[in-house]
Formats: sequence, structure tokens, C-alpha cells
Amino acid sequence: MAAPGEFFSVGSQVSCRTCQEQRLQGEVVAFDYPSKMLALKCPSSSGKPNHADILLINLQYVSDVEIINDRTETPPPLASLNVSKLANKARMEKEEKLSQAYAISAGVSLEGQQLFQTIHKTIKDCKWQEKNIVVMEEVVIAPPYQVENCKGKEGSALSHVRKIVEKHFRDVESQKVMQRSQVQPTQKESALSS
Repeated sequence: MAAPGEFFSVGSQVSCRTCQEQRLQGEVVAFDYPSKMLALKCPSSSGKPNHADILLINLQYVSDVEIINDRTETPPPLASLNVSKLANKARMEKEEKLSQAYAISAGVSLEGQQLFQTIHKTIKDCKWQEKNIVVMEEVVIAPPYQVENCKGKEGSALSHVRKIVEKHFRDVESQKVMQRSQVQPTQKESALSS
């Protein structure tokens, strides 16, 4: 039986009881002695194969810590990270946030910002040019961002963007109808109770 705060080897199997009387068990993936934080790899709570949950456990709030299987040999090397892929993802997320900030500072309407986000989910090649949305360098959507405001060379790109814009405004309208239908019964109920 190991006391909280002892050293835990990466790869060891550990079991402990939380302050809420929950029993946790898993493989040690990291341990930070100064902060008494233990990272355990446990079977996935989603049940998906080849997935795992990583639990961060503050050992100051556990009891009954038990090393089930202590790993004494050197742990396997960590999986290599694709640094260029991570850097590219960070760059794209930064560009997306800057694009959102630009739209707000340019005075683009909320509807225009929402449409941009909807288009961007499907077509990543989407940017702001002043208050216009430019999609794939082929289609320009000017305020007030309706289907008839989609301009570009006739073809599949323009047709596809128009369909996205149509669907976006249909979805927005159906959400408004649902919200109104939820509010109306409440108003009727308050009128009946008066």
C-alpha cells in the first residue's frame, strides 16, 4: 500500500478512492511530485475502442492509494507530435479569430457574422473583404447577405454558396418560429391566470 505523495512510475497500474468515495483505477501517464498531481489513463467512458479517458487527480483529495502493478522498467518513448500540423492548426485558429474580430470592428451585422460562420463550417476558403464575404475567391456576398446578394461567375461555386445561404436563413427562420411558439403559451397562461 502506497501513501499519497509517493513516487509513481509511468506505466504503473494505480487504484485510489476520491473524497467522494469514487474508486478510480488506471495506468499512470504522468506524475508531478511538487503539486501531487497524478494523470491516469482509464478505459474510455464513451465505450469507443482505441480511446481512453485521461484523469487528472489531486492526491491531496484521495485516500486508499494502491499500486496494483509497479512498472520498474523504462517507459516507452512518448509518441511524436506532428509539430507542423499543430502549428498549422494554431495559425488557422488565430486567422479565424482575427477574421471574427475584423468583422466586428468593421461594423458587420450580426446576421452577416452568423452567415460567415455558417459558410466557413462548410467552405474554409472564406474571408472578409471590408463588409463583403468572399468565398473561394469566386463568390462575393454583399450586405444584407441574402441569396440575391450572392454575386460571381455562374457555375457550381455560386450555386453551392447560394444553397448554403438559403439553408442558413431557413434555419434561422425556423429557430425564430420555435422561439416564438415557446413564448406564446407562457403569455396565454399568464393571461388566463389574471
